[in-house]
Amino acid sequence: MFRSRHLLFVLLLAGAGPALAAEVQVAVAANFTAPLQAIAARFEQASGHKLVAAFGATGQFYAQIKHGAPFEVLLAADASTPARLESEGETVAGSRFTYAIGGLALWSADVNRLDGSPAALHAGEFAHLAIANPQAAPYGLAAIQVLDKLGLREAVQGKLVEGQNITHAHQFVSTGNAELGFVALSQVYQNGRLSSGSAWIVPQALYDPIRQDAVILKRGANNPAAAALMEYLRGPEAAAIIESFGYKL
Repeated sequence: MFRSRHLLFVLLLAGAGPALAAEVQVAVAANFTAPLQAIAARFEQASGHKLVAAFGATGQFYAQIKHGAPFEVLLAADASTPARLESEGETVAGSRFTYAIGGLALWSADVNRLDGSPAALHAGEFAHLAIANPQAAPYGLAAIQVLDKLGLREAVQGKLVEGQNITHAHQFVSTGNAELGFVALSQVYQNGRLSSGSAWIVPQALYDPIRQDAVILKRGANNPAAAALMEYLRGPEAAAIIESFGYKL
């Protein structure tokens, strides 16, 4: 009798690990692609949960969530979209917090085009300037604010090419289809230095702070993996990764 009970306990214990593991579906702002990929690997190792991410424009994610998309956590590129979803009853009360404050950069794949200043932008010697769609992507809106502050919006209007999100804007520049582009600092900067090309890191005074909020959506209310991810994002390991990509906390 003792032996059979012991065997049953061992079998139950062996099955406990997988039973506790869960999967979380996360909608992630495009600017946070590289940091989230780095975070996901550490999170899965530390928690045993699996993170499944979709990357895109925050405005589009809002529409998808309202139409029933199966996301359980939103890592937005702004604070207003999670707040709006919260006011509409689409989130878990008390789960929203700021996980990063984003930076903006004017970037070129050509190492000689930018000298750490907006001189090339003022000179106007380029055919195309890439930005993210300012109606859907906060980084695109920030780019427009910079152009307005510099008094250059009208001068470059005919040269603007809009990407659906900040990833597309970066692709326009990296492939040479645009000589310059406003991109998320995290796309071209890591561990204290520029990863490629040349850039002007735009001073914060030229655009509204890009406060990026995370929130658990209604579908993730009872998912332990969603709660674990939010806790991990608040921790020191995630903070170190986030800051290494040029974000502020």
